[in-house]
Amino acid sequence: MKNLSLYIVAFFVALGGLLSGFDTGVISGALLYINNDWHMNEFMQGFLVSSVLIGAAIGAILNGRLADLFGRQKIIFITALIFFFGSILCSIAPNVYVLMISRFMVGFAIGVITFCAPLYLSEISPEKIRGALVSLFQLAITMGILFSYLTNAYIASEFQSWRLMLLVGVIPAVVLAFGIYFMPDTPRWYVLKGRFEEAKETLNKLQPDIDADIEIENIKSLIFKEEKKEKFVFKKWMLLPLIIGVGGMFVQQWTGINTIIYYAPTILKYAGFNDNLSAIYATIGIGVVNFLMTFVAIFSTDKIGRKPLLYIGLTGMGLCLLLLSLTFGFSCKLGEYSKYYALISTVSYIMFFACSLGPVIFILISEVFPLRIRGVLMSVSVMANFIFNFTVSISFLPMLKYLGEFNTFMLFSALSFLSIIFVKFVIPETKGVSLEDIERNWQKNV
Repeated sequence: MKNLSLYIVAFFVALGGLLSGFDTGVISGALLYINNDWHMNEFMQGFLVSSVLIGAAIGAILNGRLADLFGRQKIIFITALIFFFGSILCSIAPNVYVLMISRFMVGFAIGVITFCAPLYLSEISPEKIRGALVSLFQLAITMGILFSYLTNAYIASEFQSWRLMLLVGVIPAVVLAFGIYFMPDTPRWYVLKGRFEEAKETLNKLQPDIDADIEIENIKSLIFKEEKKEKFVFKKWMLLPLIIGVGGMFVQQWTGINTIIYYAPTILKYAGFNDNLSAIYATIGIGVVNFLMTFVAIFSTDKIGRKPLLYIGLTGMGLCLLLLSLTFGFSCKLGEYSKYYALISTVSYIMFFACSLGPVIFILISEVFPLRIRGVLMSVSVMANFIFNFTVSISFLPMLKYLGEFNTFMLFSALSFLSIIFVKFVIPETKGVSLEDIERNWQKNV
């Protein structure tokens, strides 16, 4: 197989998603037991879950410049080390405030990796399979979530089990650090730094079926066209890609995904699963579906296209959230069956998200930005992701308390349907278009 090296590198880089996925999923089960040890109100629970997102937002915005200065590969390796030590500190936290600080540290690592891994994958990928390779990052996230759900279920009966749950985070960190240590950086970063021989060597290794010299000249033509000017100026044509990046992240978060992932056991307890263990076991089904349906995106995004998958996903998500809202609204009439309707609607919601909005938004933000400032604008978009994630996560439990389950999930359903308008009129189709041609298309449409 001529592209074997490409797939090996992509596999190890994509493992960065394990960190984000594991932490996203593990807190859902750990929260039930942390609250037994340290009794917290709805706001404190929300802030404990969301503290990781504050660190993630800071990590995302700082990393844009760092990745351009030091390289994608080095930053990913350092990130794995930060996550390793952060997981240890979480497991030995003596009180909730130290735990929040430790989760902030873990969040910083997640913010960096959520930006850097898709960037790396997009910059090494041929346009014909770029969507599939970038989707591997989302697949790794779903693997991390499923791994965390299985961990929660296995450890749940142990004394102070939440400490063991959080400690297991060292495993994906070690796997990522070991794998990325031996990987090269991206050809586009080498060209950006004037290291043309290393760029050529990497291109010959990862994409042996293309002319490396022509590809390097193509990349250089875009970089040095901008560098002829004394000072970089943000141009009018760069605004729409930035709107796509930030707006796409709003759509991804405020259609409710992390309320399901972070609070799945809590939601299911509201719906009628009466004890912690049964709620945790029920979430395993969510994790399995999330993982399996991501394969649909991997095999479809370069064939069907980005926009059709978003249309399908948002429509399905809106309908599932509507069903979940109605389940809570008519729970008295549904009786014992209400918990099964809640489980079916959440699992179906995850199914539609995993094959569309989850991977496609990360694919788009790795594609639409100009090379010279791709690191900075991607970091802005990823920071926006964590800010929107923070706002929806910290407000979710108070929304359930003051608005009720019916109105809360009806709001998320309405936002899903409204987001279809954003996709239709703002997001372009990037299937099969090279990164350089995407940038030229923006410039032509000024």
